[in-house]
Amino acid sequence: MCYGKCARCIGHSLVWLAVLCIVANILLYFPNGETKYASENNLSRYVWFFGGIAGGGLLMFLPAIVFMMLEEEEDCCGCCGHDNCGKRCAMFSSIFAAFIGLLASGYCVTVASLGLGEGPWCLDSLGQWNYTFANTNGQYLMDSSTWSQCKEPKHIVEWNVTLFSLLLAFGGIEFIFCLIQIINGLLGGICGYCCSRQQQYNC
Repeated sequence: MCYGKCARCIGHSLVWLAVLCIVANILLYFPNGETKYASENNLSRYVWFFGGIAGGGLLMFLPAIVFMMLEEEEDCCGCCGHDNCGKRCAMFSSIFAAFIGLLASGYCVTVASLGLGEGPWCLDSLGQWNYTFANTNGQYLMDSSTWSQCKEPKHIVEWNVTLFSLLLAFGGIEFIFCLIQIINGLLGGICGYCCSRQQQYNC
């Protein structure tokens, strides 16, 4: 197989994951489809960190585009006295884009983890807005019977747990893909754009 085709596949996957991260993060602003909690600033602080919009979303488009363009990279045959040198350089340069992806996805995973650990900002049974589960060290996640302590927004615990979990999963997959591309880019730069010399001429 060609290392460029592998990178292109990773790039397309990252685009879809980035879109899903953005959608999941946006939904966090509208519990049960209501807008008043965002306008009243009655949402978890980690919703405003844009983990899915910036980290797992917009920033992830940069490495994704770089990876998708690798297969179309023009070669400079005979560059530095070596065939296929241009594509080798492109594969090496993709490693830097992959590092940006690692940082972006890592940020998404970190914010999602913190959001899950602290729990939602909600109106408790005493009529006060606070982080009801902040002192449980995330144990509330294993005990759904305690989720009814949040009276408003309705089902906010389920809403936050589901969406932050999705961001955690999507960000984790993005991190793995970027890690794979670092290895793929290194191998592609060292071994050539494709696995065999015959494939190099066909690519």
